[in-house]
Amino acid sequence: MQQLKELKGKELVPGLFARFVHGKSMTLSFVEIRPDVTMSIHSHPHEQITHILEGELEMTIDGEKILLTAGMVHLIPGNTPHGAYSRTAVKLIDAFSPVREDYIIQ
Repeated sequence: MQQLKELKGKELVPGLFARFVHGKSMTLSFVEIRPDVTMSIHSHPHEQITHILEGELEMTIDGEKILLTAGMVHLIPGNTPHGAYSRTAVKLIDAFSPVREDYIIQ
């Protein structure tokens, strides 16, 4: 058991910092994003569920733009192109399945 602030993390893109917990079949990611940060369109085989805790995140998912605000959740199927832009400072939780091996910090 750990405090969130004790979890290892890393800056995934400039202005986006995440801390991770990895289980046998999923990864939970606690993310903080500064305002005016763009995450380019990408895809991965992992199913992703995003829960916005604070702020406004403009997402493009499979070509469709949506605005996610505090309290909203969204499912992104695996291999679906998606990206985002932070209109404000954002705090969110992402759940990925299977485990995001590329997010394991040694």
